[in-house]
Amino acid sequence: MQRFLNASLLALAIASAAPSPVLAATTTAPAAPAPAPLADLVKAVNIPYEQFSLPNGLRVLVHTDRKAPVVAISVWYGVGSKNEPKGKTGFAHLFEHLMFNGSEHNKGDYFTPLQNAGATDYNGTTWFDRTNYFETVPSAALDRFLMLESDRMGYLLGAVTQETLDNQRSVVQNEKRQGDNQPFGLVEYEQLENLYPVGHPYHHSTIGSMADLDGASLADVKAWFTDHYGPNNAVLVLAGDIDLATAKAKVAKWFGAIPAGPKVQPVAAPVPTLPAPVAKTIKDEVATTRIYRMWAIPGYDNPDYLPLQIGAVILGGLASSRLDDNLVRGQQVAVSAGANAEIYAQAGQFVVQADVKPGQDAAAVGAALDAQIKRLVTEGPTADELARASTVTASDQIRKLESVGGFGGKAPTLAEGLLYHGDAGYYRKELADMAALTPAKVRAALQKWLTRPVFALTVEPGTRTEGGEAHGGWASNDTTANSVTGGGHGSAAHPAYWHQPGQDPAPRPAVPAAATGPDRSELPPIGQLAALQFPQIERATLSNGVKVVFARRAAVPVVSVQVAFDAGFAADPRAALGTQAMLLKMMDQGTKSLDAAAFARARENLGADISNAALPDSTAFQLDAVAPNLAGSLALLADYIRNPALKSDDLERVRAQQLAAIDAELRDPSAMASRVLYPALYGPQHPYGTPPTGTGDPAVVKRLTPADLAAFHQAWLRPSKATIFVVGDTTLAAVKPLLERSFGSWAEPAGAAPVKNLSAPIPAASQRILLVDRPASPQSMIMAGEVLGATGRDDLVPLRTANEVLGGSFLSRLNMDLRESKGWTYGVSSAVSERQDRVIYRIVAPVQTDQTGPSIAAMQADMGAFLKDKGVAPDELSWATQGAARELPGAFETSSSVLDGLVKIVQFQRPDDYYTRLAIRYPTFTAPQLDQAARAALDPAKLTWVVVGDAAKIKPQLDKLGLPVDVASVPGK
Repeated sequence: MQRFLNASLLALAIASAAPSPVLAATTTAPAAPAPAPLADLVKAVNIPYEQFSLPNGLRVLVHTDRKAPVVAISVWYGVGSKNEPKGKTGFAHLFEHLMFNGSEHNKGDYFTPLQNAGATDYNGTTWFDRTNYFETVPSAALDRFLMLESDRMGYLLGAVTQETLDNQRSVVQNEKRQGDNQPFGLVEYEQLENLYPVGHPYHHSTIGSMADLDGASLADVKAWFTDHYGPNNAVLVLAGDIDLATAKAKVAKWFGAIPAGPKVQPVAAPVPTLPAPVAKTIKDEVATTRIYRMWAIPGYDNPDYLPLQIGAVILGGLASSRLDDNLVRGQQVAVSAGANAEIYAQAGQFVVQADVKPGQDAAAVGAALDAQIKRLVTEGPTADELARASTVTASDQIRKLESVGGFGGKAPTLAEGLLYHGDAGYYRKELADMAALTPAKVRAALQKWLTRPVFALTVEPGTRTEGGEAHGGWASNDTTANSVTGGGHGSAAHPAYWHQPGQDPAPRPAVPAAATGPDRSELPPIGQLAALQFPQIERATLSNGVKVVFARRAAVPVVSVQVAFDAGFAADPRAALGTQAMLLKMMDQGTKSLDAAAFARARENLGADISNAALPDSTAFQLDAVAPNLAGSLALLADYIRNPALKSDDLERVRAQQLAAIDAELRDPSAMASRVLYPALYGPQHPYGTPPTGTGDPAVVKRLTPADLAAFHQAWLRPSKATIFVVGDTTLAAVKPLLERSFGSWAEPAGAAPVKNLSAPIPAASQRILLVDRPASPQSMIMAGEVLGATGRDDLVPLRTANEVLGGSFLSRLNMDLRESKGWTYGVSSAVSERQDRVIYRIVAPVQTDQTGPSIAAMQADMGAFLKDKGVAPDELSWATQGAARELPGAFETSSSVLDGLVKIVQFQRPDDYYTRLAIRYPTFTAPQLDQAARAALDPAKLTWVVVGDAAKIKPQLDKLGLPVDVASVPGK
């Protein structure tokens, strides 16, 4: 996870959208109030905390937030892939996996107590400089998880076996294959291996090399734990329903007896400089040529990182960025362009990229890209650009801090500050420094670092000449590494953190006898759980009949608004698939009064995030606003929805972008499988028988006109089909006048509103395999499904609960078999879809190529046994029901989660107290009830299997399964 200033997090571009040129009942949006000053937004970012340390060196941070009965636990270790010596790449990440496989006093999988207790937002991640483990748990389960976190910090090695190591090694290698298999999946290797010399801590990827993972011994991984996982190399954050006194007592109890480990030696990681420009071209399964420009730049230990990050936002991170304005909308030579400054503790990369528009000369586009970089470096940003970038950044941070934990909430923000800067409150200094930036400071940093020799990478469409197997380690297929200067390490020199065999630090002292610490023989009991307090739902109706559904959440000064229309993919004309997606993209091009650049600037000045999504049954437009700027943000949202420009001048550019997006789907394994599966299940004439991305048919996209898009907008995006949902730091009384001003005057267009026809016949199901050839794929993407007899408005809770056991969770039968037992995949999942009419059951399983056939056979056997005589077991019933009830308070911690709950209550015609009833209902389920729900709904003999992979290698495996195997083409290809 990267810091909140990353341009990837700041590119709050409006998602797919749509327009219409000649629209009835358009209005001029009310004048927007002036945005709140940046200084006021920065002041709103505050996480009060208290800090203490244990004698063993563990640093602890405590933040009190009583909005929900949950506590976020976040443990950060100061060890990442930069600490790995030669021959040991991938160890930090491999060890992260091992840390989830039990400890000496918790022999089972770590996910079992997590799900039993109703934990949310739980995971572990590894990056170059740190490894973290986090979970948000009910307050009454805090002791249980402090015991578990402390147990794997101090009592892990006795539980690490050769069998566990072998299994997790296979899982990690499949994770590597899964990443490598994606379009542009090899770019990170090229970036690191060419910018940093061999031996530099950032030269190799965190995932590591296949050879090093194969060579990891049990002694190796145990030494890695001893060297790096002591409490004196860790930060523990507790954020949520807790106070300092309670935290001190509990942390001392569970962590106090763990002795300090060896002092982790500092790593030298100077910023390298290429001696001369380097250019390289590779081929990949990509839709269009992508051009990169890359430089190694300073990390968090150098103040230049901040102006470089803001410079990247201005260049390519804003919706009104230099690259979008000039290359995409202006010269129209690229279908997309962006920039990002990815910052590590001691170095980082400034990366600029552009996707060449089909038909354009790549060299000319590269020259245009270089010209925009040079212009910003030479002239620096304007004061307005700098202000907008800073406002977007502050607003984004405010929204993320509503969550106490997870990937970007309060706990990780505090932990990152302490780990990287020695100051948990560093985020406030960073925001203050950002607000104080001047164009001159940004220009100076850009001139210092971006006038050095560049690494220019070009990725062209074509067949890969190599995969990722040879990449990720110390001595990969580099062409420049040994000639790079400034890194401090040649190929023969050892970096400061190198350990020769036999010279590893002494083992950590043994933990004192159990009598001196708490009883660890059993997991601490879970106390009395607080009941779910779902916010009160209030309703209103605007003067034009538009319904408003409201819930108040005042933890942070943000408001989320969703305007949902009864449309969605199912409304797309059967003879013109992709109309809605084109409309939504065209809506990004501005309104009748604001062109695309002016609209983006207005949104950025307000710190508002406006996005849209076409779902199967609804088309939704969402606004995430900071409360002080709500009125202006709503006015902008209304203008965006009601008055799209739909200019003919924009259409050809958007058409090229849409065709490029479809082409990209036709090369992505998951999208390819979806494009085959859904028409096969529902039939091509059913409204649900379309690829779930909704991007449509290339032939249709090529012929759509502004009039076509305007007609769809007028027919489907009208007041009578709209519901407005509002959640956040306001009241219904306060927000209704704002909504009335923005949407109340919107008149219903002439003519009857259209109605979706979901009565098209669904093809009879029979078990078969549809094989899509994707040569040289290191993995096979398996996707299977069947249409069920139920609709989304039926009571599907028993079936979905049963599926948690079969394939819907980490602990499910399918995942535990293929991932944890066999090691053939990074993960398998299954789900019952959320659609208003007929739903499907779907399985997704990316597996290693040589186990494609056996994987399908294993899933067939697991599913067959579950549905026949090996149904829900007692322990599975516990975590699938009790755990589901316990996680509800954490599941509705944020405004966005409450908003999603409101939408589903209305969409699926549920009672207002649905989630409160659910909390009571889950524990009443019995295993026979869940078994009956699954056996009545699911039929393995009706599954259609789609496999995308290297046909030459996998068809012989599939032929052994006894099912018909048909070679399929991907619609649109």
